[in-house]
Amino acid sequence: MPYSALNSLDDFYQLVAESLENNSLKKLLLSKYRGAEKSLQRIMIRPVSLQNEAFLSFVYRHQTNDITKNYSYKEGVGVIKSLLGDDFKSAYLSADSAETQLEISKKGKIKITRHKAQESSAAALQHNREKKRFVDINRPFLTQLGVTDKQHNLIPAMSRKWKQINKFIEVFSQALAVSPIVKDQPVNVVDFGSGKGYLTFAIHDYLRHSLDNNAQVTGVELRQGLADLCNETAATLDHQGLSFVCGDVKTHAPKQTDVMIALHACDVATDYAIHYGIRANAAIIMCSPCCHKQIRPQMHSPELFKPMLQYGVHMGQQAEMVTDSLRALFLEANGYTTKVFEFISLEHTNKNKMILAVKKSSSNAKENRDILDQIAEIKAFYGIKEHCLETLLAERKSS
Repeated sequence: MPYSALNSLDDFYQLVAESLENNSLKKLLLSKYRGAEKSLQRIMIRPVSLQNEAFLSFVYRHQTNDITKNYSYKEGVGVIKSLLGDDFKSAYLSADSAETQLEISKKGKIKITRHKAQESSAAALQHNREKKRFVDINRPFLTQLGVTDKQHNLIPAMSRKWKQINKFIEVFSQALAVSPIVKDQPVNVVDFGSGKGYLTFAIHDYLRHSLDNNAQVTGVELRQGLADLCNETAATLDHQGLSFVCGDVKTHAPKQTDVMIALHACDVATDYAIHYGIRANAAIIMCSPCCHKQIRPQMHSPELFKPMLQYGVHMGQQAEMVTDSLRALFLEANGYTTKVFEFISLEHTNKNKMILAVKKSSSNAKENRDILDQIAEIKAFYGIKEHCLETLLAERKSS
């Protein structure tokens, strides 16, 4: 269709239909929502293949969650027509050869602009398609856990989990490369709060399949039913060296542990997990903390900060920052190099911070004492009397 002929919604719908017919549609974004559903923000639409059939995947982005619905091409175009105009006032269509922007003014005036896809953009898209993945999407455990279908196609509703799995293994691989772990020796991993086992299976598969390491991986989960289900799945897939037990970080006694994982460990459970890793002399500690309840009631706002910290959300953010900074410093004082950074969003929470600690080959006693002095100063500044991890470490030294 000539660019100059684009001046109505029907013209835009025809472009969508043509891009589907010639398999050139990459994505369609509907935005500027003006409908009655207050939490809905935008809809991302992409073509997907499910059981060798073509569908349009609609991801409805809400303020707190995403909802995915799949339609046939014909049904999908009908849904798009029902949404544009009344509910959504903007649409962006990305196809192989061109990008098209549709805007609807408050008075209902239609404006459509279109331009050819730049060569550099096409090259970038090709680069994204070829982006290195640390997890092979064809691995059987992904199908068994419901991340991919039987044809090893990603199930749209699991796209976030797929990204999380890959990011997790990427972070782990980078930590493993600089850790003191001997590469040709079996790696022992403990994953606390393993849940449905997505990351537990992933790290086992990465070590065993990708690195050819005779790893022993244990998932520790409070819910007996989930532990049993994961054990059945491991047995079905013949994942040697992978097991799941019922328990938590307080009941699972430290044993030979090279890698300690505790993602989404609520409140002081993170402190117990870190303490476990330190006691076990783990080479790598990976934690994703949340629910910072212990420190916040203790904190006294410095006079200068009181106008800012009168707002609850700011006090909560400060308590989170102080809690996790102290955790990282305690790790450093115990011979670890630490990083605190934003990890990809987890499935059931908007908390996405990770504390990553890698054991140093040697420890400097003076540096450790200096770090403990820094911790004492921070605690005094905020009026903090107790930090759970500090208490656990002190008990360890006195026992």
